[in-house]
Amino acid sequence: PQKPGGGTSVWASIVAKEISKHLGEDITLVHIPGGNDIPGFNKWHNDLRFDDSTVMVSHGGNGESFLVDDVDYDYFQYDPIAMSNLTIVSAHRADNDLTGKMIFAAGSGTDPDSMAQLLMLHGPGLTNEGAKKFFDERFKYIRGMSGGERRLAYQRGELNVTRESPAAYNKHLAGKDFSTLWFSHGVYNLETGKVEGDRNFPGKSFAEVYEATWSEAPSGEFYDSYILLRNFRDVMQKALWVNKGNPNTERLRAAVRAMVQDEESMAAIVSKAGDYDFIIGEDMVAALNTIKSTIKKDTLVNLVDFLQYTGKPAVLKMDLID
Repeated sequence: PQKPGGGTSVWASIVAKEISKHLGEDITLVHIPGGNDIPGFNKWHNDLRFDDSTVMVSHGGNGESFLVDDVDYDYFQYDPIAMSNLTIVSAHRADNDLTGKMIFAAGSGTDPDSMAQLLMLHGPGLTNEGAKKFFDERFKYIRGMSGGERRLAYQRGELNVTRESPAAYNKHLAGKDFSTLWFSHGVYNLETGKVEGDRNFPGKSFAEVYEATWSEAPSGEFYDSYILLRNFRDVMQKALWVNKGNPNTERLRAAVRAMVQDEESMAAIVSKAGDYDFIIGEDMVAALNTIKSTIKKDTLVNLVDFLQYTGKPAVLKMDLID
């Protein structure tokens, strides 16, 4: 659902190459970009999913939109193939000492990043109302940039903070003198319901960096809103779907399982996209149900209120609460 070069496009090109080896046929990537990466998923839901050879590649921005935007698509109407339970990485310019205004390119799935950065910069005691005021003081949002435009603006210093998927971070920012890794959002453990450290960035997960900075664990109502949003974004970060009843469902799942068991394929993926677990088949629906069960009314209301304040056309979807 985005242009070539976006984080999901990079991930898809890496993973599709390995799946195709075990599927026995080539996979063609088709890009359908649009505002907040919603049009591509909506088009697949309304039209393309009825072609049995078409697989939807959704990502965390779509997960965020499922929670707080008016969308056509519905994860529960499809056959899940596989997804990677991963995360997003925040970075800042090496010449940004984090004391001034953060200039950040907003886009699909970026809201958890700015929320986490607000928490990191403010420290303990950040309420929802306080976050609005602090956002005005410390953030300048730039909307409408593509991934490529954002990277170029960040490299030139026109933006001083950014975010990338691990695959895109490794490709575009790792080892660059002008950029400093700030934190990874960590990885949600579906068994414990807790966000844990990211083994790909040891000691650099959000909670670890926050505690090292402020000498206490993050907490509070604004933190709760951030966690809700990041879980929908990150657990549903990179996911493959076909229409319910698609005759290729089991063959596609089998190809992914074979890929996961193939040391050569996984080494190729890990070297470029990071070492993150794949969740296959109906386990994806169980994962979605797990994060859906964590939605609390007050947290969702606070989240939508904050997002609307920052200019996102968020909607309050109380039907998501069981």
